[in-house]
Amino acid sequence: MPQISKEQRLKRILFILSVIGPGLVTATADNDASGIATYAMVGAMFGYKMLWGLFLITISLAVIQEMAARMGVVTGKGLSDLIREHFGVKMTFFAMITLLIANLTTTIGEFAGIAASLEIFGVSKYISVPLTAIFVWYIINKGSYKKTEKFFLALMVIYISYIISGFLAKPEWKEVFKNTFVPSFSFNSSFILIFIAMIGTTITPWMQFYLQSSVVDKGVDVKNLKYQRWDVFLGAFWTDFIAFFIIVATAATLHKHGIVIETAEDAAKALQPFAGKYASALFAVGLFGASLLGAHILPLSTAYAVTEAFGLENGLNKKMREAPVFYGLILLFIVIGAGVILLPNIPLIKLMIIAQEINGILLPIILIYMLKLTNDKEIMGEYVNSRTFNIIAWITVVFIIILTLILLVEPFLGVLK
Repeated sequence: MPQISKEQRLKRILFILSVIGPGLVTATADNDASGIATYAMVGAMFGYKMLWGLFLITISLAVIQEMAARMGVVTGKGLSDLIREHFGVKMTFFAMITLLIANLTTTIGEFAGIAASLEIFGVSKYISVPLTAIFVWYIINKGSYKKTEKFFLALMVIYISYIISGFLAKPEWKEVFKNTFVPSFSFNSSFILIFIAMIGTTITPWMQFYLQSSVVDKGVDVKNLKYQRWDVFLGAFWTDFIAFFIIVATAATLHKHGIVIETAEDAAKALQPFAGKYASALFAVGLFGASLLGAHILPLSTAYAVTEAFGLENGLNKKMREAPVFYGLILLFIVIGAGVILLPNIPLIKLMIIAQEINGILLPIILIYMLKLTNDKEIMGEYVNSRTFNIIAWITVVFIIILTLILLVEPFLGVLK
C-alpha cells in the first residue's frame, strides 16, 4: 500500500474541510430557541430518563439527513424541486403551505430567543431585536454561499457553552450513562407529550429542505459523496451532543430541586442558584448564539424550498436582482419574525407549540416522499438506499406517525391530561 506524503495528507484534510458545512450547519441550527427550551424541559421534568431516546433519535437523524444530502449530491436538485417533478403541483403546494406556517412561527421563536437571552444581560428587546434583524439581513444579502457558511460555522463555537454548563452543574455521571443506554418509558401523559416534542424538535421538515438545497448550492460533486456523508454524520452527533448536555445541566439542577420551566430563558435564570452565575450566563450565551443561527437558517430554508417548488431562481451566490423572490421571502420572514416580538403580550409559548405540531404533521409526509425518491433507481441510479437505511428510516416514520396521532387525538379524547 503506497504511503501518503505530508503534503498529500494536508491537501486531503483541507479538501475534506472544504466539503464539510451543510450537514454540520443544518443539524446545529436545529438546536434553536424552541429546541433548547424543549431539551431544558426534558431535563427539568424527567431528569436523565429520556437520554436513551436522544441516543436513538441521533441515529435516525443521521440516516434521514444522509438521504437528503445524497439526493442533493446525486441529482443536483433541491427536495422541493424533486417533489414537484415526481408528485405533482398539488402535493407540492400542500407541503409548501404547511412549511411556510411552521417556519414562520419558528422564525418568530428565534427572535424571541434573541430577545430573551439578551434581556438576561439587561438589553431591551426594543434594541436587540431590530439590530439583530438588520444584522441577519446584512449577512445573508451581502455574502456568497461560502462566506455565509463560514459565518454559520463560526457561530457553532458558542454551543460549547452548553458543554461547560453541563459540567458546572455537577451531574451524577453514573446515572447519566446508565440512562443513556438503558431505556425507561412511562405512559404518563406529560412524559409521552414531551417525548413527542423531543423528536419533533430534533428532526424537522425544514432541515431536509435546507440541507439538500445547501448541498446543491455548494456544488458538491458525486465523487465527494463520502465526505458529504461524514459532514452529515458529524452534524447529527454534534447537535445531539449539545442537546445531551442541555438535558444533563437542567436534570442535575432544576429537576433535582423541582423547578418548573416553560422557556429556555426560564432555564438560564433558574440555573444560577444551583450551578452558579457562570453556568446561568453560559446557558444564556448559548441561547443567543442558537437563536441567531436559527434566525438566519429558517428564512433561508423557506426561501430555498418555495423558490425550488415553483421553479424560481435562488441561491446565495446570486444577487438580489437575479433572485428577487428568494431574497424577498428571506426579508419578509426577518421583518415578520422580528416585528411580532416587538408587539406586547405575544403568546410565544403557544406559537412555538403550534409550530412543533405542524412540523409533526408534515414530517412523516416529507419522510415518505424522501424514501420514495431515494429508492427510485431512475432518480438515484446506484445510489439508492441500502436495506439498513430503509429499515431505520421506515421505523422512524412509523414511530413519528404513531406519536403524532397521539398528539392529534389527545385533545378530543381527553386521555392525556
